[in-house]
Amino acid sequence: MVPRGAHRARRILAHGVRLACVLLLAAPASTETIDRVLAVVAGQLITLSDVTAARDLGLEDARGAADPIRVVLTRLVDRQLMLAEVDRYAPPEPSTDSVDRELASVRARFPDEQGLNDVLVRSGLDVTHLRERLREDLRIRAYLDQRFGSDERRPALVDDWLAGLRRRGNVTDLYVPTP
Repeated sequence: MVPRGAHRARRILAHGVRLACVLLLAAPASTETIDRVLAVVAGQLITLSDVTAARDLGLEDARGAADPIRVVLTRLVDRQLMLAEVDRYAPPEPSTDSVDRELASVRARFPDEQGLNDVLVRSGLDVTHLRERLREDLRIRAYLDQRFGSDERRPALVDDWLAGLRRRGNVTDLYVPTP
């Protein structure tokens, strides 16, 4: 025999579940996008917030582009492909002073420290993550210098090398521009 209070508790619970379902079905659907994956490069996600952070921090410039998200995304895909290659050959680590100089350069793009902090918070980053990004960028530059030198043909050589990385790389591009 089930105690009388148990029946009442089940009815209240069932009524609560039905009410919750009705409220969920009647509520307007929210279309706010918090973040979305735009590409996957060798298992590494590149999100809309990554693109926005790179643009807002001045790490990538797409001013004047018809589709600035596509431009920055393409550069971040290329960066990830280069970084994977750099990790295979391990150029020398940049000095702390070099990373500090890069960070100072980023800070100089903002009128004050609060401006930088606002962009970092909006992007879900902190100074530690920014420093790591800048360290990786310095490693890529060192690798490119080591591999391609300062030859006048360097831009063409780097473009050919990147084209090969793109062909061999495991890249899934999920970006679809919104009208």
